[in-house]
Parts: sequence; C-alpha cells; structure tokens
Amino acid sequence: MSRRPIPVRRSADSGGNPFANSLHQKSRSSPLLSIGLVLVGAFLLIGYSYSGSGGLGGDKEALSKAEGDFSCTSEVQKALPMLKKAYGEAMRKVLHVGPDTCSVVSKLIKEEDTEGWGVEPYDMEDADATCKSLVRKGIVRVADLKFPLPYREKSFSLVIVSDALDYLSPKYLNKTLPELARVSMDGLVIFTGYPGQQRAKVAELSKFGRPAKLRSSSWWIRYFVQTGLQENEAATKKFEQAGTKKLYKPSCQVFHLNVYH
Repeated sequence: MSRRPIPVRRSADSGGNPFANSLHQKSRSSPLLSIGLVLVGAFLLIGYSYSGSGGLGGDKEALSKAEGDFSCTSEVQKALPMLKKAYGEAMRKVLHVGPDTCSVVSKLIKEEDTEGWGVEPYDMEDADATCKSLVRKGIVRVADLKFPLPYREKSFSLVIVSDALDYLSPKYLNKTLPELARVSMDGLVIFTGYPGQQRAKVAELSKFGRPAKLRSSSWWIRYFVQTGLQENEAATKKFEQAGTKKLYKPSCQVFHLNVYH
C-alpha cells in the first residue's frame, strides 16, 4: 500500500491564519510535491520489505504466517533434530504422511542412517522434478487416507503425520488413525494446527475437499484415549528437553503416541 500525503483540511478559522492559507494554496499549486511523497513512500515500503531478509523470498515463511498459509509440514522439517533426540534408533525408517511430503522425505534422506518414505494424500499435479522422481521410485505414494494404507503391518519404525488429519471428520479418523498405528513399529507423531489458525486458502478448498477443522489439545487427547492410543511420555519428555536446549518452540501441536502391539 503506497503512502499518500495527508491533505490539509480547510478549517473554519483558516481565513484568519495567513500561514494556513498560504500552505493550502501551495499544496494545490504543487502536484509534483504530492507525486514525490508517493514515490518516497513506495521506495520506503520496498526497502522495508527487503531489509533483514535478503529479499521477499528470504522471508517467505513469515509472509505465509501473516497470510494464514503456515503449514505443519514445514514445522516437521524444523523439528527433525528434536525428533532424532527423542526417538534415536526409531528414526531409522520413517514414513511421513501429509501434503508436500516430498519436502520432508528429501530432508529425511539426507539424514545419516535414515530412510525416508512418504504418502501424499492429495493430487500432485504441481509436483516438481525431484518429487516426481521420488514417486517414480515408489518412495512417495499418492494414497487417499480414507482407505487402508498400501503397506504391511509395522513397515516403518516411526510414522509422522502433518496437515492431513485436520481435514478428516471423526468418521474417517476412526479408520485412519488405526491404519497409521498399524504400519508403525515404535511410535506415531502427529503435528496438527492450533484452533484459530487459518490453514486452507480459498484456492485449496477444492483440493482438500473441505476446510480444516482445527481441534484443541483436549479434544485430541480424548479422541486418542477413545481410539486406544496412549501418549508416549518418554518421547514427549525427550522432545521437549531437546527443544528447550535449541530454543525451539513448536508452532503446531505435537502429539507423541505409542502404537498397538
């Protein structure tokens, strides 16, 4: 938004103030002054946008948060060091489930002694070349979470889910959560948004089929208990301790769950 010069108001007593009259006449007779102020304001706004970030691209995440486009999938990537501290050997073969899973899988693959696999719940028409390569190799699969996952029982040591369960009604959660637990051997980690966050842009509503339903932590805890899933207290404690040391504060709710045995 460009900065506009503030016009001088014509007050009732301005007639008796020669300074006010002369300023008013000067502002009317000097359009170049107005144009100059607009240009200066525009340059200041552009400079502010680029300052401290190396350009707009460098502060893309901050802009996304302001526009309500923040995702818990990007939060998973930030949390990987804490997850490794919390789960140790259980990070050897990880399945990530959620939109933009290719970004998480690509980062997992770079981790030492870690296999990364992914499930994308939605279409991948806009996938880049790297993501398409992961799909061709079978590392990333496209699968509707309302149906059984295309993996055998305990195929992965750890399953991480983000931005996927927020769009499911309890009817489908009743099927999806047991499926996520079924394919995990050592644990299930769920990243979900806080109530009040704006998650799906208007353009994405057709992709997801329905707007996100962001639930409170108490709602999720009650639901986990009803589903027979219990909190992994040891992993929760290690994750929080690692986060404190690295000054990490999650922007999403993070639940650590034990799986069925």
